[in-house]
Amino acid sequence: MSAATETARLTTRDIQRLKQAGEKIAMLTAYDYVTAGLLDQAGIEMILVGDSLGNVVLGHETTLPVSLEDMIRHTAAVYRGTNRALVVCDMPFGTATDPDTALRNAVAILQRTGCQAVKIEGGVGAAAAVSRLTNQGVPVMAHIGLTPQAVHQLGGYYRHGKTAPAAQKLIDAALALQDAGAFAIVLEMVVPDLAAEITRLLDIPTIGIGSGEGCSGQVLVINDLIGLNTGRAPSFARPKADVASVIKKAVGEYIAEVKARDSTEPGDRAGERVHG
Repeated sequence: MSAATETARLTTRDIQRLKQAGEKIAMLTAYDYVTAGLLDQAGIEMILVGDSLGNVVLGHETTLPVSLEDMIRHTAAVYRGTNRALVVCDMPFGTATDPDTALRNAVAILQRTGCQAVKIEGGVGAAAAVSRLTNQGVPVMAHIGLTPQAVHQLGGYYRHGKTAPAAQKLIDAALALQDAGAFAIVLEMVVPDLAAEITRLLDIPTIGIGSGEGCSGQVLVINDLIGLNTGRAPSFARPKADVASVIKKAVGEYIAEVKARDSTEPGDRAGERVHG
């Protein structure tokens, strides 16, 4: 039986109880009303409205162009599609640069979307903003390791914590963010053994992505899970479906049917208006 309480919607305390009970936590991203509803009906515990929407929805090369308004619009749609999942909104690039800025933008997110928490990327330097938000009643999920908003500073996408100094830096960051009040921490592309060690050191849950199985739970971009991409999925993703092929097959069949129609059929005559 799940450690989560039988409430209409899961809370941060429910998520923390899952770790205490030794039950893995399942999290996925969603960016729209319908997808969020399907994930919710399937029983997902947390939904992240990630700024990854910049890549998989808006077609940007990085997450940096994503705006606060983008996040608010998509998070509000996701929240409207759910009844049970805890919904977390990413704070996009430039919206949590200092504690006051972070608080102002986080308040706008919670007030305008209905979501229950925000996510902030960054290590020890982000602890002050996390503390400011949590002291004002804003639940925060932290995010360390590969932080896509800092891709240019990092010099690309790669696994983190390979050396002893790098590993210690991540451990220090995780402990500082926990002390600042974060209710959970995403570990992205962290060396698996290190991710497992951080998970053991913390009282709060860790949510891994590309960081091995030793975390308290896992998060994945929904498109990577269901095979809804025009390009290749990340190496750590294991698609459970091939929705892209289903869509292309259906569209191909539709095109063939349209092309094969008799142009003299009712509704297709010249001058007669056809509604799409």
